[in-house]
Amino acid sequence: MQTAISVENLTYSYPGVDDTPGVAVFEDLNLTIEQGSFVAILGSNGCGKSTLAKHFNSILLPCGGHVYVYGMNTADEEKLMDIRRSVGMVFQNPDNQIVANVVEEDVAFGPENLGISSPVIRQRVDNALAQVGMSAFSNHAPHLLSGGQKQRVAIAGIIAMEPKCIVLDEPTAMLDPRGRKEVVETVSRLNREKGITVVLITHHMDEAAQAQRVVVFSEGKVAADGTPREVFSRVEELHALRLAAPETVELCNELKKKGFDLPLDRLNADECAQALYDAVKA
Repeated sequence: MQTAISVENLTYSYPGVDDTPGVAVFEDLNLTIEQGSFVAILGSNGCGKSTLAKHFNSILLPCGGHVYVYGMNTADEEKLMDIRRSVGMVFQNPDNQIVANVVEEDVAFGPENLGISSPVIRQRVDNALAQVGMSAFSNHAPHLLSGGQKQRVAIAGIIAMEPKCIVLDEPTAMLDPRGRKEVVETVSRLNREKGITVVLITHHMDEAAQAQRVVVFSEGKVAADGTPREVFSRVEELHALRLAAPETVELCNELKKKGFDLPLDRLNADECAQALYDAVKA
């Protein structure tokens, strides 16, 4: 399987202010993300999640070590545009990424900046809006949309540039539950049906549970790495890192402490209900 992103011995520190020492975020960090995978990155505030994301398309550059995107060194200025074509970024606040007064014009903004011809842009915009379920809103004003719809438009704008990988940095932090569901279902479908690599940085455990792989960061280091079932079953380790498991796992964990023989890898309500039924029936 092709490697999408390779982080090798990464060191990074934010510079100090007024002769104060800088703030070290990473020291000798190593991480590999495979093409076509769906990876969720978790961690408490300040652990380096967003800083790492900004290394994936050269917003930030390593102080030491290297980050490679599809074999391209992010520190190579000549590869900057190719890297940013390969990795699209979606941030917390969709209002910060929407630049036009009409949805389809906003989605076309990125491809236009890449110098793509008008007929191709038209096709890409239509395809991108269809992929995020926003075709019916192509002529709407973005500011009249809901938060979830705005974020789907922002994702469409990235899709229209046809990246191989999409990195989403807390994309649902400002959304209500319905908007969160819309966004996560959209990126899950893009990964599943289009083979787009998805890196989702989130603090919502139920979102991370839908990924194929979960990476947990703590103080700039990888504290856990595995499938959602593997990582979330380590409930007490997550608590020590100031994180929680999905609610279903937390419920099973509390009942297990009270003597019920319950597994700790039930990630959704149906699985949890079946485990509870089996425990009571036994």
